[in-house]
Amino acid sequence: MSEIKTLEIPKWGLSMEEGTIAQWLIQEGTQFSKGQEICEIETTKIVNVLEAPFDGLLRKIIAKDGDTLVVGGVIAICADAQVSDAEVAAFAQSLGGTPAVTENKVVAAVPEKVALAQVETKVQAAPKQNSVGHRSKAVPQGGYSIPAALQGFQQSDDIFATPHALKLAEKHNVNLSQITGSGREGRISVQDIQAVVQAAGGSWPDVRHQASTKAAKSKADDSYVLATPVARRLAKQWGINLHDCRASGSRGRVCKEDVEAVYQRENPVQAQHAEHAHPTESVKFTTVAMNGMRKAIASRLQAAKRNAPHFRLTIDLNVESVQALRQQINSTVPQVKLSINDMLIKAAAAALIKVPQVNVQFDEENQQILQFEQADISVAVAIENGLITPIIKAANRKSLAQISNDMRDLATRAKTGKLAPDEFQGGSFSISNLGMLGIQQFDAIINPPQGAILALGAAEKRAVVENDEIVVRQMVTATLSCDHRVIDGALGAQFLSAFKQFVENPALILV
Repeated sequence: MSEIKTLEIPKWGLSMEEGTIAQWLIQEGTQFSKGQEICEIETTKIVNVLEAPFDGLLRKIIAKDGDTLVVGGVIAICADAQVSDAEVAAFAQSLGGTPAVTENKVVAAVPEKVALAQVETKVQAAPKQNSVGHRSKAVPQGGYSIPAALQGFQQSDDIFATPHALKLAEKHNVNLSQITGSGREGRISVQDIQAVVQAAGGSWPDVRHQASTKAAKSKADDSYVLATPVARRLAKQWGINLHDCRASGSRGRVCKEDVEAVYQRENPVQAQHAEHAHPTESVKFTTVAMNGMRKAIASRLQAAKRNAPHFRLTIDLNVESVQALRQQINSTVPQVKLSINDMLIKAAAAALIKVPQVNVQFDEENQQILQFEQADISVAVAIENGLITPIIKAANRKSLAQISNDMRDLATRAKTGKLAPDEFQGGSFSISNLGMLGIQQFDAIINPPQGAILALGAAEKRAVVENDEIVVRQMVTATLSCDHRVIDGALGAQFLSAFKQFVENPALILV
């Protein structure tokens, strides 16, 4: 029989755990070549195109548009025309937990039989018979069979496991304290759970083919969760665990709107009927689901605001000289069209090299400061689904024309979802410019793990005092947000002083 190959969800970036099929670009029965665009996959960052890793014939699409699978999940089967449809179907059946779609929700298909892998691992010994002499039986749960010795999920701060492993362990009642993790610092993964369950005589579908499922409801005691009285009463009435609610109320409490959001998500039909039944009791609104990117932005920036002690420094910049230089270059070099943002990126890069202690990332896990030799500047770009920060790499070594061309290319590809992961992940410093929208001054939230971000306002004419006289100058207000864990006030002030020097004496950035 000719070889059968699979296409899988790739791992783009260290933080990627799953991907959603946004759109198939070829159909079943299509012959494709290595490097050809096969489908679009949405991650928590952007929509990326999967290129074929080999030449082949697409025989069967496993994951449909909208399906979400973990990294490594099979999305399609490829085989030569000599392979029969029956052989392809049999191969698909052997995959086990391939995704099946029900009402646009991804669920794990249950195989009739799941092969037990012979895995050598340590499982705490447990009696094979109970007190009345009968053998303990594993309880099957939708394709999962957990031996009695491994049952008994407990929420504990001592358990170090991946979020996906925790969710599955809670859903299938697995006692994680009996499992030794193989990850860094003993972190337990889904693969570790699978290996121990199978070694103990239970069954667990192949990890590589599990589709992402709806998160299990929390069963933990929520009596200690901070919540308003109204929110707590509604949660009890609707059977909602307060651990499943975000806390957007004052002083970090779960409020009424947080509980209602969970109820509407879990009971969309009932919520809609309730709105029509009591039109005078609530204000009509439209629920907009958060996509992967919006969720990632919310999670990362909430963590940054919570973990990084922000402080801010503000300075006014006279941009008349840098504007004059920009106009001179644009008028004398027709192929170059510099923006003031390009000039300010170059000035920031020069200031980072002059004050390298600001050109840093904070390795929170190892409690280390990573100081970089080149200025890789992330520049915030607004796109349809949120915000992304493509990186101008080694901006300190690039000419203004190179920075301008790179910025134009990155911004264009960011808006069309064509950036590669290394083009927006990382960076040593960030710039966010809202001047084109007429914003005079604002504060930006640090882009972790970076140590600082520079917020730039609009260039506008202002009255300033020079030599005891009031004159009109083109000014820009710049606000530097710093992580006080790695950057102190004096250090941030040194950076802004250097930045001001390069902006107001732009000849310095050309040499």
